[in-house]
Amino acid sequence: MNARSEHAPIVEMRNIEKHFGPVIALAGVSVDVYPGECHCLLGDNGAGKSTFIKTMSGVHKPTKGEILFEGKPMNFATPRDAMDAGIATVHQHLAMIPLMSVSRNFFMGNEPVKKIAGIPFFDRDLADRTTMEEMRKMGINLRGPDQAVGTLSGGERQTVAISRAVHFGAKVLILDEPTSALGVRQTSNVLATIDKVRKQGVAVVFITHNVRHALAVGDRFTVLNRGQTLGTAQRGQITPDELQDMMAGGQELAQLDDALGGTV
Repeated sequence: MNARSEHAPIVEMRNIEKHFGPVIALAGVSVDVYPGECHCLLGDNGAGKSTFIKTMSGVHKPTKGEILFEGKPMNFATPRDAMDAGIATVHQHLAMIPLMSVSRNFFMGNEPVKKIAGIPFFDRDLADRTTMEEMRKMGINLRGPDQAVGTLSGGERQTVAISRAVHFGAKVLILDEPTSALGVRQTSNVLATIDKVRKQGVAVVFITHNVRHALAVGDRFTVLNRGQTLGTAQRGQITPDELQDMMAGGQELAQLDDALGGTV
């Protein structure tokens, strides 16, 4: 689904700069994200991807530039501010407790409450029913809501985290290298989950260094290199080889290839 012709951007990052003392981590990066779109942010290590998403999600304040959310200028002081607005981040290293049930992990920090004789208690029945329903929507068949998260595959745990974020109101979902440590089948599960979430109208920012994974679900592709944007292309406008070449440094590799006699 490409919603660009039907919607305004939900997030606009305009000329974002981020300095850490004399180090310039981002040097005027502009990226916009639309509802129902998977916008892939690619780049090698040190390209500025992590700094960029931390700026979008309220971890860092930009040194210069402007962040607009739903058309309004935003100044996120903390990640909680970004989450309250509807920007959620699922990190590569998931904040889950392996020995705790899927249901308890799903509702960690957002526990439903029911009152018995005026005393608030954790509403386990509601939590369990909701967890099972949300997991079924994502194609994950649990043995039961009490199943320990640690017994799930890496891809299934990623799906739990993604589903949890969407259930609690994420309008923009930032996924930080969700497939980097997964096998083929687990990666397929995560990519399928991204596709389902996108079709629900959620804007997805997919951070990856894997061109094949990006092309499997991406609608647009922005490549960062040394804190700058090398370009943005839509699906169908760029080949896998061209995208890989942009990520790998393009001209720099060509120069190196010439210097080494065509061996690169």
